[in-house]
Amino acid sequence: MGDDDTTFARLVSLAAHDLRTPLATVHGFAQTLVRMDDLGQPTQKYVDMIAAAALQLGELLDELGLAARIRSGRYEPNLQPVDTLDLARGAAENLGPDRVHVGGAGGTVHVDVEATRRAVSALVQAALRHGGLDEVTCDADGSHVVIRPVTASSGPVLLGEDLRDLGAAVATVLVDALGGSITLDGGAVTVRLPQ
Repeated sequence: MGDDDTTFARLVSLAAHDLRTPLATVHGFAQTLVRMDDLGQPTQKYVDMIAAAALQLGELLDELGLAARIRSGRYEPNLQPVDTLDLARGAAENLGPDRVHVGGAGGTVHVDVEATRRAVSALVQAALRHGGLDEVTCDADGSHVVIRPVTASSGPVLLGEDLRDLGAAVATVLVDALGGSITLDGGAVTVRLPQ
C-alpha cells in the first residue's frame, strides 16, 4: 500500500471519514433536542453542551482529514482570492473581538479560503491558550498576518515544533502545503501566505 507515512495518513483520512456517520447522528439528534422547548433545566443545558461538542468533534475531524490528505499527497487546494484582513477578522469573530484585536490594511492572497480561515483562527487561539494570554493582536498587511504577543511557551506550538495543539499543527502543515511560511521573530509569529 505504499510507504509507512502514506499508509498511516490514508488510514487517518479513512478514520476521519468513517467517524462522520456516527457523529452526524449524534449531532442531528442533539439539534432536534435543542429545538424542543420543554426539556427544562439542567437537561437543556446538557443537550446544548452535547450539540456544541458534536460540532467541535466535526471540526477536529475536518482538521485531521486535511492533514492526512496533505501528508499522503492527495490534497488539491481550491485556490481562491481572499483578503488577509478578512482572515484576521475571522479569527476575531471565532474567538471574540475582546480577545483578538485586528489591524492592518490587508492584502489579497490566493489560498484554500475555508481551510486558511480555520488555520489563522487556530494559530491565534493557540497563541492565547498556550501563552496564557487574555488577548492578542492580529495584524494583516499584504500577504502577511502577524500574531502578537507570542510567548516563549506558545512560540514552538505555533511553529508546529511542539505538538500540543491539533489546530496549530494542521495550520503549519496547510500553510507549508500552500507555499507559505510561518516564522517567529521576537514576540510575534508571521504567517506569510501566497499572493
